[in-house]
Amino acid sequence: MRMFVLAAAAVLALTGVAAAQTRLGSEGAYPPYNFIDEAGNLAGFDIDVGNEICERAGLECVWVVNEWDTIIPNLLAGNYDAILAGMSDTEERRKTITFSQTYFPPDPSAYVALAGKTFDFANLSGQRIGAQGATIQAAHLEATYKDTNTLLTYETPDQALADLNAGNIDLILADKSYLQEAVAGSSGTLALTGDEVEIGGGVAAGLRQADTELQAKFDAALTAMKADGALDAMISAYFPEREGGPFFLPE
Repeated sequence: MRMFVLAAAAVLALTGVAAAQTRLGSEGAYPPYNFIDEAGNLAGFDIDVGNEICERAGLECVWVVNEWDTIIPNLLAGNYDAILAGMSDTEERRKTITFSQTYFPPDPSAYVALAGKTFDFANLSGQRIGAQGATIQAAHLEATYKDTNTLLTYETPDQALADLNAGNIDLILADKSYLQEAVAGSSGTLALTGDEVEIGGGVAAGLRQADTELQAKFDAALTAMKADGALDAMISAYFPEREGGPFFLPE
């Protein structure tokens, strides 16, 4: 099995060539789920999971890098066949797409701020709060804090972190696993603050609702990966601080 990586803009020009391939879409900007490594290659937990699914399902797969804010529209437009991008399975998203089995348990969200700053989240007011657009965190902020705070959305979480470090915003809400890496690499300038926020379901592959055959292949591969411990091994490798495992091993 061979793996390729394409930019989304190149997909339309290769439609005939890619007809026999299964195209997997990811963002490449949300470590440790997905990112571009030092060699310029797409890497991360989503990528390892997707490659293993393809191997077990006997699929020849190609990866397509796509910005987050258009990742579902471009799935529906046929630019790729599945999304593996740290995407939570939610009722709102199921109105337009469907999902495979989960391959990562529900990940709590958390807030990050400059180290030393404290907030009263029960009475939060007058703060500038950022989140990546079109995420469950952005939706949560809109439902919870829009009347008393200034909400900002970003194309990528790294852009939000840059604004936080520059003092342009006060807080970011994102997946805790992503923020833990950001805090660890901040040389003490950032810190998690407040309680965890439980929103969204587990992480799963997004597929078009009509692609039931591909969904069945993904689910069969994930069932096998859960049963033999391969998926748990990947979770432990990418999320060593994640508590509560094993996550998918049979009891």
